[in-house]
Amino acid sequence: MNQSQAIALYQPMLQSIAQRILGSVADAEDIVQDTLLKWLTIDTKKIQNTKAYLIKAVTNNCLNHLNAIKRKKDECLESLNPKDLIDKYKEMELFHFDFENEVSSALNVIHKKLEPLEKGVFVLREFFDFEYDELQVVFNKKKDNCRKLFSRAKAKLNEETTKIKNDFSNTNFFESFKNACQKNDPKVIIDHINEELKN
Repeated sequence: MNQSQAIALYQPMLQSIAQRILGSVADAEDIVQDTLLKWLTIDTKKIQNTKAYLIKAVTNNCLNHLNAIKRKKDECLESLNPKDLIDKYKEMELFHFDFENEVSSALNVIHKKLEPLEKGVFVLREFFDFEYDELQVVFNKKKDNCRKLFSRAKAKLNEETTKIKNDFSNTNFFESFKNACQKNDPKVIIDHINEELKN
C-alpha cells in the first residue's frame, strides 16, 4: 500500500478519533492534516504498522493541542492583566469561544475573590479608567476609602491561592461586563454591582 492509498483509507478514521478527543471538527481536520503531512516526510519503510502509527500520532497531537490550550488559559489567569483583556474585548466584533472563555475565567477569579464593593472599584478603575473622585460619586464613599478598596482588591488578586474552579455560577456578572465593553457603557457594571450590594 502506497502513501496515497493509506491516506485515503485511514483519514476518515483519524478524523473521527481526533474529533472525539477535541470536540471540534475544524481542530480535528487541522490535526489530522498536520499529522499526515509530517508522516509523508518520514521514511515509512521503517513503520511496520501504518494504521497503529497514525492513530498514535494523531492521538498524541490532539493531547498536545489540548495541553497547549490549557497552558494558555492558565497563563492568562496567572498574569491577569485587565488592560489587555479590555482592549482585546473592545476590538473584537465577533467573539471567538476560546477568547470569551478566557475572559470568563479571568472574571471568575475577580468575582470569587472580591467583595462586591471591592469588585466594583477594581473593575471600574482598571477596565474603564475611573478616577477616584468618580468612584466616590458612584459608590458614595470617600476617595481615601476607594483607594483602600482598590489596593485591597489588587492584594487579594495577587495572593497565591489554590486554583479556582471555573464554574462561574454568576453568569450575570460576565454578561454585564460583556455588554459594558461592547457598548462602552460602564453604567451596566455599576447597576450590576449596586444590585449585588443590595443583596
